[in-house]
Amino acid sequence: MKGTRSFIRLSLILGMLLYAVPQLPIGKGFTLPTLFAVSWLVFALILVAAHLYDVIGVDEAVREEQRRVGRMRKWQMEERLRGTRRMLAAKK
Repeated sequence: MKGTRSFIRLSLILGMLLYAVPQLPIGKGFTLPTLFAVSWLVFALILVAAHLYDVIGVDEAVREEQRRVGRMRKWQMEERLRGTRRMLAAKK
């Protein structure tokens, strides 16, 4: 569901870009409308990047990697504790 929303929003943003870019006053010198157009394009491209990040699922892959590392650390800690317990039991 979350990926679907991002895909729909990404499609809308790309449609807006296709409609608006030809009408933006870019290339007419260093004027206020040109600065607005450039800032508008930067903002739109940031939105595209954010939605692509979500649609591709990079965040899910990162979370899965973090879970895997956490399980490994927990296992290592358990092994260290078991080794300490075994050494204490052997000394008694």
